Amino acid sequence: MVKSKDSEPCYVISVAARMLNMRTYTLRYYEKVGLVEPSRSHGNIRLYSIRDINKLRKAKELIEDLGVNIAGISVILHMADHMADMERQINEMEEEIRRLKTI
Repeated sequence: MVKSKDSEPCYVISVAARMLNMRTYTLRYYEKVGLVEPSRSHGNIRLYSIRDINKLRKAKELIEDLGVNIAGISVILHMADHMADMERQINEMEEEIRRLKTI
């Protein structure tokens, strides 16, 4: 599997917390409950990717703007991932249809 640039782990927890205007213990809690799974360095340091940061930013918006609880956030983020996967599959199928029409 090829890693995309936004999935490259590059931010330690303190930097991620500053980017999100959150506390580090909040990020550790979100990891504990399964909202995000940061990569780990050889020294077991958490490393967050742009994708992780975006997911956490969305979770923060859902909590602050809509009052969604952690369970709801988990469902919403899972469904958003599932929808993105389905959209990729549709795009691939449409491309294959276009390719087959030119044969």
